[in-house]
Amino acid sequence: MARPKLKGHVINRDWCKGCGICVHFCPKRVLELDEHDKVVAARPQDCVCCKLCELRCPDLAIEVATEQE
Repeated sequence: MARPKLKGHVINRDWCKGCGICVHFCPKRVLELDEHDKVVAARPQDCVCCKLCELRCPDLAIEVATEQE
């Protein structure tokens, strides 16, 4: 099975409360909180598409969009 390729991070900033759970669980430190305490994908090129951020977000504010290679 081919590894998924990242299309992008879909972040609903209205739903994000800035708890930082997604930032904490990201194994590659792709995510950060910005000056408004909202999550941003600061280093998307480092994303391995594990989707831990998506699975752990209590507000369903982040989605990792992928495509198969």
